[in-house]
Amino acid sequence: MDGPSHLDHLVYPFCNFKAGCKPPDNTLVIGAWWRWGSVEVTTQASMESDLLRAQGHNSGSYNSFGSPSDEDPDEVASDFVPLSSDHSSGPDLPQDPTAGLRQLIRERPSCINTAAATWRTAEQPTATEGVIGSTVVVSDAGGGAGVSGLSQLLEILEEPIPGVGTYDDFHTIDWLREKSRDRERHRTIWSRRKSSVWEFLTSVHDAWSGWLVVTLTGLAAGALAGLIDIAADWMSQLKEGICLPAFWFNREQCCWTSNETTFLQRDRCPQWHSWGQLVMRTDEGAGSYICNYILYVLWAVFLALVAVLLVKMFAPYACGSGIPEIKTILSGFIIRGYLGKWTLLIKTVTLVLAVSSGLSLGKEGPLVHVACCCGNIFSYLFPKYRTNEAKKREVLSAASAAGVSVAFGAPIGGVLFSLEEVSYYFPMKTLWRSFFAALVAAFVLRALNPFGSSHLVLFYVQYRRPWHLPELLPFVALGVFGGLWGAAFIKFNIAWCRRRKFSRLGRFPVIEVLVVALVTAVLSYPNPYTRKSSSSLIAELLRDCNPLQQASPLCGLSPPSSPYPSPSSSPSPSPSGFADNVTSWTTPVTATTAAPPDLDSQNASLWLLGLALVFKVVITVFTFGMKVPSGLFIPSMAVGAVAGRLLGIGVQRMAWSHGAALGIDGWCSPGTSCVTPGLYAMVGATACLAGVTRMTVSLVVIVFELTGGLEYIVPLMAAIMTSKWVGDAFGREGIYEAHIRLNGYPFLEAKEEVTHTTLAAHAMHPRPGEPPLTLLTQEDMTVGEVRQLVRDSTCNGFPVVASRESHRLIGFALRRDLTLALENASERAEGLDDSSLVLLGPPRAGTARASVTSEPLSCPLHAARPLKLRSIVDDAPLAVSDRTPMDTVVDMFRKLGLRQCLVTRNGRLLGIITKKDVLRHMAQLANEDPKSIMFN
Repeated sequence: MDGPSHLDHLVYPFCNFKAGCKPPDNTLVIGAWWRWGSVEVTTQASMESDLLRAQGHNSGSYNSFGSPSDEDPDEVASDFVPLSSDHSSGPDLPQDPTAGLRQLIRERPSCINTAAATWRTAEQPTATEGVIGSTVVVSDAGGGAGVSGLSQLLEILEEPIPGVGTYDDFHTIDWLREKSRDRERHRTIWSRRKSSVWEFLTSVHDAWSGWLVVTLTGLAAGALAGLIDIAADWMSQLKEGICLPAFWFNREQCCWTSNETTFLQRDRCPQWHSWGQLVMRTDEGAGSYICNYILYVLWAVFLALVAVLLVKMFAPYACGSGIPEIKTILSGFIIRGYLGKWTLLIKTVTLVLAVSSGLSLGKEGPLVHVACCCGNIFSYLFPKYRTNEAKKREVLSAASAAGVSVAFGAPIGGVLFSLEEVSYYFPMKTLWRSFFAALVAAFVLRALNPFGSSHLVLFYVQYRRPWHLPELLPFVALGVFGGLWGAAFIKFNIAWCRRRKFSRLGRFPVIEVLVVALVTAVLSYPNPYTRKSSSSLIAELLRDCNPLQQASPLCGLSPPSSPYPSPSSSPSPSPSGFADNVTSWTTPVTATTAAPPDLDSQNASLWLLGLALVFKVVITVFTFGMKVPSGLFIPSMAVGAVAGRLLGIGVQRMAWSHGAALGIDGWCSPGTSCVTPGLYAMVGATACLAGVTRMTVSLVVIVFELTGGLEYIVPLMAAIMTSKWVGDAFGREGIYEAHIRLNGYPFLEAKEEVTHTTLAAHAMHPRPGEPPLTLLTQEDMTVGEVRQLVRDSTCNGFPVVASRESHRLIGFALRRDLTLALENASERAEGLDDSSLVLLGPPRAGTARASVTSEPLSCPLHAARPLKLRSIVDDAPLAVSDRTPMDTVVDMFRKLGLRQCLVTRNGRLLGIITKKDVLRHMAQLANEDPKSIMFN
């Protein structure tokens, strides 16, 4: 047989040979679509092999056995080994031609002498190596350099290394690589969709899997939230008594059948029995009070003890709010087990126990964690999300929106919360799916009806009395209070959590929870405003005074008649509609004059409210961050609602008795009810929550949906902006960002600005006085040297250079991928030892590996050969000049989701900048502690 001939054509479009289509002349196809059941061969090329042997043809149609159509396939069957088990003369091979060819080469090793030939895929005219559509084309490289055909063929057909492309715990994902892999997967599925019905159904399933996973997430989040609300409400009231006819009813459900419907007896319910009534046979007297007191404390401590023990023993990640970690995970950080099935189960159970114990915490933040656990679990059912960390975070963004939707009954606010507060990467399709997930979750929650009303929300307000322009001053004052409270809370809570984290106190989480639960229960019971749950307290403070609530001491100032202006005295709406929301300060508002209120009763309630405010402010600082599920939304809103109600009652009193002296008699006549204290409680709750979290737009929408108070958006916006401005004056970090920094997570805040004029050379590693950068060379290192380097180094990756002398950048290899590749090679590669060369880049010109040879080569499968790891090397790493400004580098890390960036000068590698280096550099410039950055 003649020597090897050179091939002329690089690639050709995929075609069906049976239909008469044939590749161009001088093109050799060695792997065809498996449904054709053979190897299609054409051109004048010759291959010295007992595996694949063919005599060239320049033209004509070819049948399924690679022979001309005018020949009998049986006559040439001995010259061909088809890549399919359909042919009886061939070996038993897999249906995939690529796997079959790989098996044939390994079972019958021989050398293919195709000098000056390059192996490429049929659908990629670039130099990318791989197999697309199970077709491999051999063609001329167009130059003098070539490599061994079988060697290149083995590189193309090389099986993927198990584990390559995954990430270790507490590491950051490579957003660019994940997005590139997803685009490649999508192109592959899209190109095959017309080949068969199965491939078409696969493409349809792939397209709809995103909507399906967010639907399942919304269903699960809504169902779990409804069950948590019902169970927490029942167990919270279990501390005070039980419904004897049906113990599974809470007090409200137990009293539905009560016949005590008169005004004075409406609070009596014979079916509900307190613990003192059951034990002492009476509900009055000191003995019954002490019995109720003791059992209240015991129940609270017991529920808190069970919660902390379950968290400590089974799921340590189930503690806390979860939002700081969710934000970090959505930014690309890996925390194994944080969104797992066991965490979901324990968090759901312990959240009910912790809320029921009476601790100053809420369930809203943990519900976001629960929803994200559901999204993570369901994402593993779909390969599109199971194998791609970037795509999985799109599901988690939608899940966080569903979590807020069920926490507050605010689906639109949940979408905005996910966009503004937690999401790092939020494309338009994620916005749509977040909206859909929030919709499904809210629908399920409404179907369960955990609040026992016709409304989806917990704090629905019935009043619609308009507010007045002069009231903006107290609203702004509440914003100032919220900003001051938020700044003080963040400072003291972080100080306490730091002490807990770095002292002996952190070794005894059970004792800490027991002590806080005991103190909370002992101090809460004597005060009726702290004895009830925070949600019930907020609902009472937001409620307006009306004739059905005259027994409440807080309503001692309300007139017995309707508090709403009569239709004749109501101001007519302006053409612009603005009078529907706010009346002019010159428009008088009249109401029926009431008798003087019982000020003594109301003053006593105000003192109790003041004590409740001090208690909530102090105890929340020590509660948030303990080893139980603990949210911060409701405690912060409770503090603001108490402060707002106090201020609202004060403004109401002044308007009632001193309107003329204060100059407000123009819009509020003396002796009339024209101020709504519940509105002040709403504004105060919003301002305090804004001061703690620094949320703005999403918080306005959440509170609007939470209360249904569309008329009060302007006061809410004024209070929120004032609170944020005041809080930012003491520090721009919210409570969640502060806890992220305390835990040392590598989170690069998108809102933080870089104002210092520094360069990339100032932040890169190595710095002056540090050891040189650990490097890999293109082809000069042995397996033993690479293994030793990986073993001794703690770096997450290594730059690949042409040589140690030139430092010309070739690529970047991750440490995890190198470790997996070396382990896989040790287990499967034959003829490989520590002295074998490791090839991490393309052949260099002038080397022996790049020279052309026409001599037959010995079989590489039975001789020592180098370890080729080009597939794990990123040959296009992002690099910047050492003179690049750091603000540009920071923007690249934020917007591209980088985990590292190489620093070069004229193509020569100088150093590397990781996300940890960026955070450390920014912390040093801000005079903060850079040692808090623990992970990368």
